[in-house]
Amino acid sequence: MRMVTAAVAIAAVLGISLPANAGSPDGRIQVKVLATAVLPRGSLKEVRFATPAIAAALPVGADTRADNNYVPTIAIEYFLKPNISLETICCVTEHDIDGAGALDGAEGFVADRKIVPATLTLKYHAATGTAIKPYAGAGPAYFLMFSEKVGSTARALGATRAKVSDTAGVALQAGMDIALNDKGLGFTLDAKRYFLGDVKARWYDDNHAMVLETRHKLDPWVLSAGVAWRF
Repeated sequence: MRMVTAAVAIAAVLGISLPANAGSPDGRIQVKVLATAVLPRGSLKEVRFATPAIAAALPVGADTRADNNYVPTIAIEYFLKPNISLETICCVTEHDIDGAGALDGAEGFVADRKIVPATLTLKYHAATGTAIKPYAGAGPAYFLMFSEKVGSTARALGATRAKVSDTAGVALQAGMDIALNDKGLGFTLDAKRYFLGDVKARWYDDNHAMVLETRHKLDPWVLSAGVAWRF
């Protein structure tokens, strides 16, 4: 609901500020301003290494999860043909990794991990003869991880530094563009599901010795709504 409300507000502002002849529904470039929900599906796949003290503190059934985040997103799209386009997105999202399963309630294994989900999709737009044009797409993705901090639980286990690896994979995409006028202004709904390689997380102590290494599955949903301007 927050995403839709934000998108409607943006649409109202843009509808007032854009000149009447600024765009075209047949233009080659489309820019989208979106409100986006990043919904990780993180889970712990394997503890690859742990010091004896940390291994003893990890119960059977221990798991982890990454929290959701809501961010503004810019998408830029170039139409190769009337129904074929390439699209890339730009955003930075931030997540914590907390305990789940037998570790439910243990907060802060990793805090404030930032992600740039670099994505390029090739999209097909269906010609419906109406203002509503559904589309589907797919393409490569690379998740750049940076600026992660050690959370309170990991710090209590003796870790003072954390590092989460980058990962690559593919994105599947579906959505629709809805024309609001004949000057290129529209409303858009978009859903992406990412299928990524495993993410490795490592924690180190004050002596730079690794105290814990884990492997995680991370296949997030990314859901967006907002306004589009084609010109």
